[in-house]
Amino acid sequence: MAKAAGDRHLEDAADMFDALSDVSRLRTLMLLADRNLSVSEIAALESEKLTTVSARLQILHGARLIDRQRDGKSVIYRIADDHVLSLVRNAIAHAAERH
Repeated sequence: MAKAAGDRHLEDAADMFDALSDVSRLRTLMLLADRNLSVSEIAALESEKLTTVSARLQILHGARLIDRQRDGKSVIYRIADDHVLSLVRNAIAHAAERH
């Protein structure tokens, strides 16, 4: 039996939350909130290996949280849209609340 469109949307949303469930990936998204960056720029800012950052970016891209565009020999990454930035900022603000 085929899944309903609503079920597919729920699965896509769950995939996004899976991708957001890692501190390093959240940190990368916050870097991209400020400006578009290449993998080498992110690696330098995070003091990490290119392969580590590349794998992280692949996960974020697969969850449709970031977009990428070739610029000469480099690939430039950016936040996919304003919804992603709002989602991340709201999650961080919610986590910072004290009850």
